[in-house]
Amino acid sequence: MTVALSRIEHDLLGDREVPMDAYYGVHTLRAVENFAVTGIPISHYQDLIRALAQIKMAAARANLQLGQLDAERAGAIVAACREIAGGALNNQFVVDVIQGGAGTSTNMNANEVIANRALELLGHVRGEYRHLHPNEHVNLGQSTNDVYPTALKLATYTGIFRLIDAMAHLRAAFERKADEFHDILKMGRTQLQDAVPMTLGQEFSTYAVMLAEDEQRLREAALLIREINLGATAIGTGITAHPEYAPLVCRLLSEISGVPVITAPNLIEATQDCGSFVQLSGVLKRVAVKLSKVCNDLRLLSSGPRAGFGEINLPPRQAGSSIMPGKVNPVIPELVNQIAFEVIGNDLTVTFAAEAGQLQLNAFEPVIAHSLFKSIGHLSRGCLILADKCVDGITANRERLEASVLGSIGIVTALNPIIGYANATEVAAEAHRTGRGVAELVEARGLMTPEALAEALHPESLTKPRPIMARS
Repeated sequence: MTVALSRIEHDLLGDREVPMDAYYGVHTLRAVENFAVTGIPISHYQDLIRALAQIKMAAARANLQLGQLDAERAGAIVAACREIAGGALNNQFVVDVIQGGAGTSTNMNANEVIANRALELLGHVRGEYRHLHPNEHVNLGQSTNDVYPTALKLATYTGIFRLIDAMAHLRAAFERKADEFHDILKMGRTQLQDAVPMTLGQEFSTYAVMLAEDEQRLREAALLIREINLGATAIGTGITAHPEYAPLVCRLLSEISGVPVITAPNLIEATQDCGSFVQLSGVLKRVAVKLSKVCNDLRLLSSGPRAGFGEINLPPRQAGSSIMPGKVNPVIPELVNQIAFEVIGNDLTVTFAAEAGQLQLNAFEPVIAHSLFKSIGHLSRGCLILADKCVDGITANRERLEASVLGSIGIVTALNPIIGYANATEVAAEAHRTGRGVAELVEARGLMTPEALAEALHPESLTKPRPIMARS
C-alpha cells in the first residue's frame, strides 16, 4: 500500500502539493516561499500564537451564539483553538514574522492549522475543507485587518506585564543595595567633576525610583493597548459580520484571554491607527534609555579597578581578555547597554511603519509586531539578568569612598553657607594648588572650630537639607 506524502490544495493561483503531515495549507506554503527574510517564524512569539487561538475561539463561540455557525463545527474549532492556546502544534506556525500583506499570511496560517486540527477532531482528513473550511468557518465574521492587530495587542499586553514584573525584580535588587549602602559616604559628581557628598545608598535608590516611574508609564501604555478593533472586518465597517458580533466577541475574548479588552468607539479609525503601538514603543525606548544610563553609571563607578573610579565592585562573571591575564569586564551592564541600543532602533522602526500607513489600513504592522516583541522580550530578560548576575553581587569599596570625600575639594560647598563664598573660594583654590585637605585649611585659617567643622562634615549634615544660621 502506498502512503501519500502530499495532498493537493487549491488557491487563486492554482494547485499546489502540501505535505500530508502539515496542518498548514496552501496559503501558508506560498507565504513561506515568498517571505524567507528573518528566519524567525511567528511560532517564535508564543504570545502571538496564543492570542490568535484565543481570538478564533472567541469568534467561533460568538458566531455560534448568533446562529452563524453550527454547533458541530464551532465545537471542533473551539477544541482545536484550546489545544493551540495550550502550546500544541506550535511548530506548524511557520510563516516569517516579517511579511507583506498586512499580516494576512499570519492569519491564514492560523486559519489553516485550526481548520485541519478541527477536521481531525471531526474524524476527517486534513485538507477536506468541504467539511470545515479555513476561511468560511474558522475566519467567519473576521478579516486579517481586525484579527492581526487584535492579536498583536493581546500579545503585547501580556508582554507589558511580564516586563513590569522583571523591572520590579530589578528595582527590588537596587532597593536592597540602597539599604545596604545607606551609611557609606561618597562624592557626588556633576559633569564628571566633584560636586557635593551623598551616600552610596542615595545613589542606588535613585535607580530604583527611575524603574518605578517607568513601571507606571508601562501600565498607562497598557490601557491604550486594551482597545481593539475586532468586528471591524476589512476596513472598519463590519461588512460580513453579524450586527451584534463586535460587542459579543469582545466580551468573549476578554473572558477567554483574561485581558480586559474593549471595543474601539470608531472601528474605521481603529483599523488604520497605530498610535497605541507608537505610544508603547516610546515608553519602551524610555525604559531602555534609563536602563542604559544606569549601566553606564555602574561601568563608570566600577572602572579600574585601580586606575579608575573603583568605588564599587561588580561580581566577576567571566574572563575579560584573551591577552590580558586577570582582566574582568563589566559584561552584564554592557549586555543591557546593547539591548537598549536595539530598543531605541526598534522604536524608530515602529515610528516609520506607523507613519507609512495609507488610507484605511496600515500594511506594515508585521514589522511593528516584530519590533515590539523584540523590545519587550529583550528588556524583560535584560532586567532579570542585570538583577541576578550583577546588582545582587555589587560590593562597595568603603575606604576608597571615604578617602575620596575627605580629599575632595567639593566638600567646601557644604561649608560655603558657614564661612562665606569668598572664604570658600580661597580655601578651594589653595586646596587645589597645594593638595591639602579642605577641613585642614578651614581649621588652619581659623574659619571654624574643630567641633563646628566636625558637625558640618558629619554624614547627616552633608547628605540632607539643614537649617543654616546666618553669618554675622
